[in-house]
Amino acid sequence: MAILVKPNTKVLVQGITGSFGARHAQLSIDYGTAVVAGVTPGKGGQFFEHGGKKVPIFDTVAEAVKQTGATASAVFVPPAFCADAILEGADAGLDLVVAITEGIPVNDMVKVKRAMEGKRTRLIGPNCPGIVTPGEGKDSHGGCRIGIAPGYIHKKGNIGVVSRSGTLTYEAVWQLTSRGVGQSTCVGIGGDPVNGTSHLDVIKLFNDDPETTGIIMIGEIGGSAEEEAAEWIAKNCKKPVAGFIAGTTAPPGRRMGHAGAIVSGGKGTAEAKIAAFKAAGIGVAVTPSDMADTLLKMM
Repeated sequence: MAILVKPNTKVLVQGITGSFGARHAQLSIDYGTAVVAGVTPGKGGQFFEHGGKKVPIFDTVAEAVKQTGATASAVFVPPAFCADAILEGADAGLDLVVAITEGIPVNDMVKVKRAMEGKRTRLIGPNCPGIVTPGEGKDSHGGCRIGIAPGYIHKKGNIGVVSRSGTLTYEAVWQLTSRGVGQSTCVGIGGDPVNGTSHLDVIKLFNDDPETTGIIMIGEIGGSAEEEAAEWIAKNCKKPVAGFIAGTTAPPGRRMGHAGAIVSGGKGTAEAKIAAFKAAGIGVAVTPSDMADTLLKMM
């Protein structure tokens, strides 16, 4: 099994005719993802062609869902239009919207969060690498890749990975694969201060997934999401969890890379997060290169 997406998940790409969206739609098709539709207003009736496959393009998400049965979308639209794109997916009744776009105004995301309350749609992101459920084929092909993660580093297996950092997601996955250990699903939740899915949301899903036997959780300075997840893990999680916190050398008051990676008012420090991990029985990797080995030793 896997969480959130499976190899047969039907995916549409919002912004499929832009250079970035087109490139990653091609890579997802190459990976074996069931890309069934594209959405670009004003280009309905055209086709996106790649590798012998013709993907129909629609003017709206609602029309694409009605015609193709898509249940998930990847959002590759400019920051100014991303909030509307996310809400269009929610209004169309998608199960999952994965917003890759970076630089969305925080106020836009606050409005999106409020508007999505009570809706069936789950949002991953924004400013995230997306989600991958590896397949059975060579280099894990035949799985579901929504976003920008390099598909070839994945291997089908039983370790769940959740991370705020895209590059550290890839590092953890590659460490596991290099050791012959596969992944159930890998989720990059993004580094913005207001996002759709938290560490805790994903940890709960991994905990309930019978085929996920271990978890790597990667966090960073800023916010309290990692501490909240650690508190829940201590009381409820039935599976070994290893973690890493990025930003131990970051100076207070300075934003580091991600919009949400800022320590202010003495909160959100790496030291506090690491202490919470240790108190919860989470194995703490000292450096990024130790992430996989820390989990495997626990198992």
